[in-house]
Amino acid sequence: MNLATDTILITGGGTGIGRAFAEALHAKGAKVIVAGRRAEVLAEVVAANPGMAYEVLDVADPAAITAFAAKVIAGHPDLNAVVSNAGIMKRESLSDAFDLSIVDDIVSTNLLGTIRLAAAFLPHLLTKPAATFVTVSSGLAFVPMAATPTYSATKAAIHSWSQSLRAQLAGTSVKVVEWAPPAVATDLMPGQAQNPNAMPLADFIAESVALFEACHEEILVERVKFLHGALATGTYDQVFARMNGTQSRFP
Repeated sequence: MNLATDTILITGGGTGIGRAFAEALHAKGAKVIVAGRRAEVLAEVVAANPGMAYEVLDVADPAAITAFAAKVIAGHPDLNAVVSNAGIMKRESLSDAFDLSIVDDIVSTNLLGTIRLAAAFLPHLLTKPAATFVTVSSGLAFVPMAATPTYSATKAAIHSWSQSLRAQLAGTSVKVVEWAPPAVATDLMPGQAQNPNAMPLADFIAESVALFEACHEEILVERVKFLHGALATGTYDQVFARMNGTQSRFP
């Protein structure tokens, strides 16, 4: 990505890391379109950042993605980067009765939303001399948090799917980048913004932007590397126990 000249769509751009990343790219000169479910939140972001644009989208709605892509491409034909950032994270108790509505919401948003967004935008991105599709996984893609099993599973799936997409698009004009955040001080989960163990948002964005500018295929800030490398370093069991407050049974 050329953060000074690209035209970049960011889903989940109204709050959290999506908004902060959008504002950082906008400050560098990129043309930024933010998308999300709530028009009033997006309008506030654009009002605070003159020159940005926004479009409303619920990535869990397949038909909405198709219509949204057509509208964005028509309005911004120079679009050459898409950041599939929209996501939700919820606690689940699997020892009680399963709440399958939670499972459906998380899978539809985090996993299917990204896949459908790629399906809608890749034909356009492939017409550009240089383009980027960014998936957003998580440190929990590599070591799950047991309290958020479906979230962790969708992020593991995004990691795997990103690798396959990158391999299939090798030799084309589209670069596939996976961004894997650690816990960041946002409102993704209740209380997370106040968690002293969460990475400050400004620090996370600054380090991430530097890695994007260096053209890495995986955007891994230092705070996430203990999760990303747990299997390779032979520390998975200890990291799982640290993340979940239990003695893991898994080698």
